[in-house]
Amino acid sequence: MGQTAPALGIDFGTSNSAAAWVAADGLARALPLEGDATTLPTAVFFNTEDHSTHFGREAMALYLAGVEGRLMRSLKSVLGSTLMQETTAIGDQLVRFQDVVAIFLDEVARRAQALLGARPRRVVLGRPVHFVDDDAARDRLAEDSLRAAASTAGFTEIAFQFEPIAAAFDYERRIARESLVLVADIGGGTSDFTVVRLAPGHDVGADRTRDVLATRGVHIGGTDFDQRLNLARVMTALGLRHRGPDGREVPSKVFFELSSWHLIHWLSSPKAQRDARGLRVNYSDTQLHDRLMRVLAEGQGHHIAQVVEQGKIDVSVRNADSVLDLSFVDPAMQIPLTPAQLAQELADALQRVLDCARDCVSAAGLAPAQLDAIYLTGGSSALRTFQQVVRDGFPGVPLVEGDLFGGVAAGLAYAAQARFGG
Repeated sequence: MGQTAPALGIDFGTSNSAAAWVAADGLARALPLEGDATTLPTAVFFNTEDHSTHFGREAMALYLAGVEGRLMRSLKSVLGSTLMQETTAIGDQLVRFQDVVAIFLDEVARRAQALLGARPRRVVLGRPVHFVDDDAARDRLAEDSLRAAASTAGFTEIAFQFEPIAAAFDYERRIARESLVLVADIGGGTSDFTVVRLAPGHDVGADRTRDVLATRGVHIGGTDFDQRLNLARVMTALGLRHRGPDGREVPSKVFFELSSWHLIHWLSSPKAQRDARGLRVNYSDTQLHDRLMRVLAEGQGHHIAQVVEQGKIDVSVRNADSVLDLSFVDPAMQIPLTPAQLAQELADALQRVLDCARDCVSAAGLAPAQLDAIYLTGGSSALRTFQQVVRDGFPGVPLVEGDLFGGVAAGLAYAAQARFGG
């Protein structure tokens, strides 16, 4: 009989994905999914030059190198929408978005097989508290679509766990006393919160219903932060809010799509290009329209989005001014970004995230001062502007940074072991 692979925990993220399993010593191990990296950007590049498919950093590198093909990112953002069953042209084929998700999950399973010696068939997938805000039917559709994609990818036993609860399971193994903790999982597409009672030595497989005091989530995350910066700092240089000869603003739909990771690829269609060319009559300054058309014709949307994302991270990490270098569009496009501008552009979105966190604590029947800690996980929780908003909203409560990219996957691995065995 062949070797049986351990059950996996997979954190299928909007921006990055991760996977983990529980080793013989009872500790979760992150799988190196791309070289030594334990995260794999949730990106798929279909190379139409040689009909090959690429993933993660390699996918982004090929796209940025100008290889002909189709890049798809932020696949998770499409879950729960009618787009999942729609098709997109990739070379001479039409492919459903649900099938692209399945292709990505299949690749994760293939890489796990190479590392573990056998193909994993059992998985606990992370899911946000809400895939879609205030729409239970679409939320169920999102989970059903992800389940179907995982089944197509070859998983035969599939379960789900809320991502912030998975992060709590990982954090619980690091504490020395019983604690009331607000887990904040700030990912690429959602911000999720759980108030949970944790204690060392608890069995992750036991019924922990009573320990989970409240869960809340809002569909705002890192890609939304990127979009707000993109609209405010970049899209104005392509015509957003520009007024034409009739005094009206240029129609904004193209700019919102061009600044949304999961919609950018739609703008490569002939219809989208025709519609954009038709906007020229709405411009007083036609040089702005020339820039827009250059971006669309040369497929530079993902490159712009990546520059904005990196600029956001750079300003946050260094707490210093940076420059969005978009000279590949136009030599004049060297756009400054300061910490104050970053805070200003993200203020409304961060306030909604903070309101969700406060609502979660209130739903748990607690006052903020009763929390022992706020445990941060998810890549966007590292943003200095986010952490400052949390400190102001929960004065005196310690912020604990967990494994920002691997904590959820580790918790999902513990949940998988508890559900399916080793």
